[in-house]
Amino acid sequence: MTKPPETPRPDPSRPEADADAPAAERLDAPAHHGPSESAAPDQGDDAVLGERTYERILEPRSRRRLPLGDGTWYQLARAYVRVQLITQGAVIVLVLAAAIVAQVITGVRWQWIPAGVILLVTLVGLIITPRQARSFGYQLRRDDLVFRRGILWQRVVAVPYGRMQLVDITHGPLDRGFGIAQLKLVTAAASTGVTIPGLTQEAAEHLRDTLVAVAETRRTGL
Repeated sequence: MTKPPETPRPDPSRPEADADAPAAERLDAPAHHGPSESAAPDQGDDAVLGERTYERILEPRSRRRLPLGDGTWYQLARAYVRVQLITQGAVIVLVLAAAIVAQVITGVRWQWIPAGVILLVTLVGLIITPRQARSFGYQLRRDDLVFRRGILWQRVVAVPYGRMQLVDITHGPLDRGFGIAQLKLVTAAASTGVTIPGLTQEAAEHLRDTLVAVAETRRTGL
């Protein structure tokens, strides 16, 4: 969980607080969410969203990189890398086994060409996965959720709460074994949809409930 220096928060008791608040400020929620209240994340979310995750987002070294800005950035669960390494390792074993069996049965070796390509791509993914996973991050701001990923090719997407149409959680057998899940945000525009992989199951469920509640209060015409 990355916490860059934050700007001072406005006093919520002042009527002009919302107007003066910076765009990158996180949402502040009341202690209890009523039907007409904004069900936004509060400081208590850190205990759930920041549990068993990485502590710092990896960024490109270039000075022209996209800045993190103010606010708290949450990251993926550490178990996500283990799941990816196991999955990619299983692919390597299966491809090797299939190529060897094909050679023993048929006596030909041409199958090593596609097998070699698959093995090379998978091996590269195996090497870069730990670093790539630490480039993922998401931030809950006043009006939207910002998702970022990538080191060599950076991508930053801001999803307005009022535009969210569906929040979906998926996880496979291996994910369940390590206690992680994938959360997908679907909006009216497909290009702004976001998939956050490798969240802890508790963080995925908590984030889903929070986003649905906030989206209901920020719903805008589509």
